[in-house]
Amino acid sequence: MGLVREVVTGARRIVVKVGSSSLTTAEGGIDEQRVDALVDVLGKLSADGREVVLVSSGAIAAGLAPLHLRRRPHDLATQQAAASVGQGLLIARYTAGFARHGLTVGQVLLTVDDVTRRSHYRNAYQTLRKLLDLGALPIVNENDTVATEEIRFGDNDRLAALVAALADADLLLLLSDVDALYTGSPADPASRRIPLVAGDTDLAGVAIGAAGRSGVGTGGMVTKVEAARIATGFGIPVVLTAAPLAEAALGGEEVGTLFQAASSRPAARLFWLAHATTPRGRLHLDPGAVAAVVARRKSLLPAGITAVDGSFAAGDPVDLIDADSGTPVARGLVNYDAVELPALLGRSTPELAASLGPGYEREVVHRDDLVLL
Repeated sequence: MGLVREVVTGARRIVVKVGSSSLTTAEGGIDEQRVDALVDVLGKLSADGREVVLVSSGAIAAGLAPLHLRRRPHDLATQQAAASVGQGLLIARYTAGFARHGLTVGQVLLTVDDVTRRSHYRNAYQTLRKLLDLGALPIVNENDTVATEEIRFGDNDRLAALVAALADADLLLLLSDVDALYTGSPADPASRRIPLVAGDTDLAGVAIGAAGRSGVGTGGMVTKVEAARIATGFGIPVVLTAAPLAEAALGGEEVGTLFQAASSRPAARLFWLAHATTPRGRLHLDPGAVAAVVARRKSLLPAGITAVDGSFAAGDPVDLIDADSGTPVARGLVNYDAVELPALLGRSTPELAASLGPGYEREVVHRDDLVLL
């Protein structure tokens, strides 16, 4: 294990994600001591010449106490109001804290849409890259004042994994109120800490649980494991541990759980397609089309599609569904609008070209715009 943790000490660009429960009091409001402790760790890291991107939850939680709310609200409008108040307080605290270390921070607020649409994705990349080039420390959060599904389901862990890929990071550190991944509930004396996850086989029989909501935070261990899968699939190692152990983890000590990275990185565009897009529709494939797409890595043609669901335009991401099992086998960028496709199903491209014109002799999803799930 000592040699394995060299991937931590050798990391030059690090994305750190911290959850609401690690930054705020149980009643809501910012816990200044906790924030300052994290800032001091990251400030020292930056002073050592390492680049840091912080993905920070806590905007809604920080807004509870100032608005005299006793607990995290369930209705969207109140959540957005709390985020509006809390985000300013949170970034002000970070600004003051990092200034003690001579660091300037830059706020980057994202929604899933900003890493779904390709042009937005490029803009987010350019902003992060320029902030780092200028010596600033980017602080990323979901734009909770306008987000809808993000607030309802809270997924800053996934956002952190996408930001790590976006920033071409060498390491992702997920900080939680749990010190590691365990074989069962951490409260169960029979549970064992899992120090290393080299692949999915190491998770066999592990009771990860389900994403839930407790106190001022959202999500759960399952979202962190999924985030680790996303990041490691892009070739980025991940350490999962508790916020008070951040300094030890970043120093290479064998705390928490280390998720080993895949040996190679996929093409950034296909990674974006697989993990940063939300499908706008579903194309149901017959067995021959499934075999062509999955086994032979061919493009999807109209002849192999049996049904179409959803409302989408050309260029949108869609899931390709095995009609027999009902499960998605791939995701791709579609070349037709949803309203065009029903009239094309089951017909060959030469037939379509003869009856409708040469513009219809094209793939529904080209293999270069397709990734297997």
